[in-house]
Amino acid sequence: MTPTLVRHQTRTAFAPAAGSSERARDWAEIQERMLVPLIEAAYERLDVGPATRLLELGCGSGLALLTAASRGAAVTGVDRPERAARLALARRRLLPEAGWDGAPGMGATRVVSGGVADATGPGGRPYNLITAFEPVGYVSGDTESLVPALASAVGLAERGSAVVLAGWGPPERCATSAVLRVATRLAGRSGDAPGWRPSRRDDLEDVAARAGLKPDGSGRVACPFGYADLDSAIRGLLSTGAFDAAARATDQAQVEKELVEALHGHVRRDGTVWMPNVFRYLIARTP
Repeated sequence: MTPTLVRHQTRTAFAPAAGSSERARDWAEIQERMLVPLIEAAYERLDVGPATRLLELGCGSGLALLTAASRGAAVTGVDRPERAARLALARRRLLPEAGWDGAPGMGATRVVSGGVADATGPGGRPYNLITAFEPVGYVSGDTESLVPALASAVGLAERGSAVVLAGWGPPERCATSAVLRVATRLAGRSGDAPGWRPSRRDDLEDVAARAGLKPDGSGRVACPFGYADLDSAIRGLLSTGAFDAAARATDQAQVEKELVEALHGHVRRDGTVWMPNVFRYLIARTP
């Protein structure tokens, strides 16, 4: 047994629970940054800046909000109450002292726990940009909650406002797809978990149409998943929540064991883990 696997098995006995502060920190410190190229590409294309009033759905620990706020945008992020640990990190990043509207040099900032209806624009002003950077396109039914959230968000935005949706690229161009299949295969043992599905070319257009949005451009961005070592890769991937159902259907040790096996081919000679991926974004417009 290699030293890496010995360290990994020692950690397994104390694996943090889903939604815990430890898991949220792993997300913020390891995994969240993997989508920075996608976020930056969308912001650059839309010229996000001081005139932008942004609402982000599923804001998590707030990296995309921080990036927009650093451009001068006024930002509001909303996420589910069960992601309280991630939201707490977002508030610490964006609202470092009680009473501040945001960190120095940034636009006004809010982080909201709840649903879209709780995120009405400050002073009743409508938003002019809505984003949903949590990628869709690897498990069946992963767009079902997004569509009604977008439909609700439309009511808080100006007519013709931009909406950014994100999705996984073709499986053959996403090395991480094979790793995520481990999650859906193990979760499938419970009989009621959603199964893996390949991303489809029109996934994002379908979401836009169902939410009453009109497509207005798209792009593809390389977002490789790179980790300092195997243990960091395991922690980062577990922090996504994609493996929670698998852990409930089997156990944490089994999930981590199969993740190690799935990642084996992506470990480079220096011990780092590298998985090239392509993500897609769609820009749509509110009616």
